[in-house]
Amino acid sequence: MTDALLTHDRTATSHPAAGHRHAHGGRPLSAAGRRTYTAHINPDRRIVAAEPDFSRQFGRTSADTCGRSLYELLHPSSPSYLDRHFARLSEGRCNRFDERMVGLGGSGRVFSAGLTGIAVHDTTGGLAGIVVQVRPDQEAVCAAAEEPAAHPRERLLSKLDAQVLEGVASGASTVQLAARLYLSRQGVEYHVGLMLRKLKAPNRAALVARAHSLGMLTVGQWPPRVAPEFIK
Repeated sequence: MTDALLTHDRTATSHPAAGHRHAHGGRPLSAAGRRTYTAHINPDRRIVAAEPDFSRQFGRTSADTCGRSLYELLHPSSPSYLDRHFARLSEGRCNRFDERMVGLGGSGRVFSAGLTGIAVHDTTGGLAGIVVQVRPDQEAVCAAAEEPAAHPRERLLSKLDAQVLEGVASGASTVQLAARLYLSRQGVEYHVGLMLRKLKAPNRAALVARAHSLGMLTVGQWPPRVAPEFIK
C-alpha cells in the first residue's frame, strides 16, 4: 500500500493543478511560498509513512510518528471538524479536501497551517489510504516562537472580544459573525484588528495559533471557548 501512496503523492504534487513549485533543496512549495510536508495515513487515520521534515514540524522523529493517529499531532478539537472530511473521502463522495488546522509542535508550541487530504484508491476502486499535506503558516510559527507566553492578567478581553475570537477560531466569516453578534461587518473587523494588535499576530490564522499558545482557548472543546480567566 505504501508504494501506491508514494506513487500517488509524486503524481499529485507534480501536477500543475496542485499549485506547487520546488525550492532549491527540492522541497515543494505552495503557490504562496509555504513549505509543504507530506505523510501517508490509512483509512483509520494512522500514519503509515512520513517525511522526516513532516515529523520534525510536529517535534517528533519519523520512528515516533509512524503508527500514531494523525489526531495525536493536532489540537484536540481537530476530530470534530476533520472527521467529516475523512468520511467523505472514505465513502468516495470526494477525492480531496482542504481545511485549516492547528498542529502541536515541540516544547508546547502550536502552529496554524493548511491541511490537504487526497484519497488514494487501489485497483478495485477501494480506498487504499490518504495522502496528507501540511502547509504551515510561517508567520504564525515565528510569532509564537518570538513572543513569550504572557500572564493571563495581561491579556484580558472584553466579553465581545472573546465572542469574536471564538468565532474566528471556529472558522466563522465576518458576515456570519456580524449576524451572530448583531454587529456591522466593520464592527467585527474592528474587534479582530484590536486582537491582532494585542497578540501581535499578522492575520486571523496566526491570531488563533497565538491564542492557543497562550492558553486563551480551552483545550478539547468544540466550538472553541475562551478560558474565563482571560475575560474581563
